[in-house]
Amino acid sequence: MAPPHPLLAALAERKLLRQPPPQDAEGLPRRGEPEAVALLKLCHARLLEGGLSVALDVRPDELFGPLVAQMGGAARTVRVVDVRERPALELTVSFREHTERWEVEGLEGLVHNLNSLLAEEREVRAVAVLGEWEDALQLWCVPRAQLGWALRGPLAGAHNSRELAKLVR
Repeated sequence: MAPPHPLLAALAERKLLRQPPPQDAEGLPRRGEPEAVALLKLCHARLLEGGLSVALDVRPDELFGPLVAQMGGAARTVRVVDVRERPALELTVSFREHTERWEVEGLEGLVHNLNSLLAEEREVRAVAVLGEWEDALQLWCVPRAQLGWALRGPLAGAHNSRELAKLVR
């Protein structure tokens, strides 16, 4: 049996794994694989705390509820009050006493808008777009306290790493 990927120990130490995976579990990252690939595999295997593996045909309005639930804190109070489909998907969202209209292009657009809306909410997890794996988009809702560490390591290659860097304080 091959030794585990070193990222597993780092994630476990920071309490970012849902459970310690058995070393012989299928689909686990192998030693020597890039951290970005290891994260994709862990997210898809539902082992990352805060990870979501989302089918590519899911619409942003369908992902909204599960995503804000995983983000936690004040994100759970954000509501979709209207959805329009033409000419482009448009969500009207309400947060506290503020309402905004978002023209959302895909799931990454939804992630961008939610990260922006909730940028000042320290208890809300930031959403990292890890990329596609096994016909699904892999998203990771990272606690803000761990975001700096993650961006210096496994999240360095996230699709939205520049956006996430603005959320580190």
